[in-house]
Amino acid sequence: MKTLLYLSSFLAFGIGVIHSVLGEKYILTRLFRRDNIPELFGSPDFTIRTLRFAWHITTLAWWGFAAILALLAHPPLVTSSVGTVIGCTFIAHFLLALIGSRGKHLSWIIFLVIGLSAIYATRG
Repeated sequence: MKTLLYLSSFLAFGIGVIHSVLGEKYILTRLFRRDNIPELFGSPDFTIRTLRFAWHITTLAWWGFAAILALLAHPPLVTSSVGTVIGCTFIAHFLLALIGSRGKHLSWIIFLVIGLSAIYATRG
């Protein structure tokens, strides 16, 4: 069973990499070349930044799942370890949303609170 959990972890991490790289190359870049991107906050820049960070946030979530799958390979599962992985995953979401939107997409606030709360609440 341990081998299958590691395989699942590896595949979840890998699909995240593939999703970001190929999505950026074949979907996002082509989409952003269009001249009819909706303008939010006065320009298409906010829309483009939001779509880009929303696309890549999926990869971060899959990497968090990959880490949890790796933890499952070593029972017993420790609450603080799972809380740290979940918290760090949301801290990564926070950073991506904050930087990617230049602070304009307010999801970064919620991601930060989730991340810090998860880490703090699960400290033994």
